[in-house]
Amino acid sequence: MACLVCIDTSAVGINQWCGKFSHISYPGLNWVCWPFQTVASVSTKVMPIDVTTQTKTKDNVTLTVRSSIQVSVDPAKADQYYFRLSNPHLQVTAHVDDCIRSALPALNLDEAFESKESMANDIKATVGTSMEPYGLIVHKALVTDMQADPSVLAAMNEINASRRQRDAAVERAEAEKILAVKAAEAEAEAKELSGIGVAKMRQAIMAGFKGSIDSMSKECGLEPREIVHMVLVTQYLDVLKDFAQSGKATMVIPHGPSAVSDMETQVRNGFMQAKGGGGSNKVMAGGGGSGMALPSVESMLTTAEAMVTAAGLPSLEGGNLPGQLNMQQ
Repeated sequence: MACLVCIDTSAVGINQWCGKFSHISYPGLNWVCWPFQTVASVSTKVMPIDVTTQTKTKDNVTLTVRSSIQVSVDPAKADQYYFRLSNPHLQVTAHVDDCIRSALPALNLDEAFESKESMANDIKATVGTSMEPYGLIVHKALVTDMQADPSVLAAMNEINASRRQRDAAVERAEAEKILAVKAAEAEAEAKELSGIGVAKMRQAIMAGFKGSIDSMSKECGLEPREIVHMVLVTQYLDVLKDFAQSGKATMVIPHGPSAVSDMETQVRNGFMQAKGGGGSNKVMAGGGGSGMALPSVESMLTTAEAMVTAAGLPSLEGGNLPGQLNMQQ
């Protein structure tokens, strides 16, 4: 009896006459002499075959590799696929496992993660060559995942974090180094400019001193040494005046049983630098009558009182000396 059989576009038909392969029927309307002739449909759609493989790397890390193989039946060899393969999924899985377990043990963990593309190409070439005689075409091989033990992944993450922290520390140290160098350069330039300013200030002071000495030598007839003493005394009195006016400064003066005699000696030595004159209140320095005339203690105290008053300091009278001491002759 003649029958009509329709073959789908995405399939081919395997014709058998009394159980023996006759020919391949292609999509469309086909005549079949039933019951002596039968037709079996074989899909030519692309099928994904997912494979999970466990293996070890060169550094003894266990990896779980998941791959996906995209295969389809070759319409021209559909009879080989139909009659020769009993379980295509297991056949493809075996070839994928063999390829992965041959490649990964020669690589360490980092190299294994870096070689996913080359491994996928090797799987495609190996499986395609092995399954071609059975009418299977390998379109694409994908390594979709590589999963190590969670403890190994945690260690890898810690290593990467430590490496990045070390790089960050190096960059931070470089930045601090640049800041320190720039600060040192700025400080060096500031000190250089300050030194130039101090040098110019000292030159101006020396020029002023020189002008003052020349002027006083010409107009007053004083010796340079006497002028220097007078300038030092003036500066000393200015310092005392600033102390008295500030109200916040403190000046410590040594005091002891010999404070009065020490003060008298210092005043006398100061006046010994000046030229002496005549008078009943003069004392001759030295053993003979030709020595330098020195003022008496009363005149020295009067002069000191005038100098202190001009400086704006407390009076020497009434026991106002440091330590509540009274100056006596």
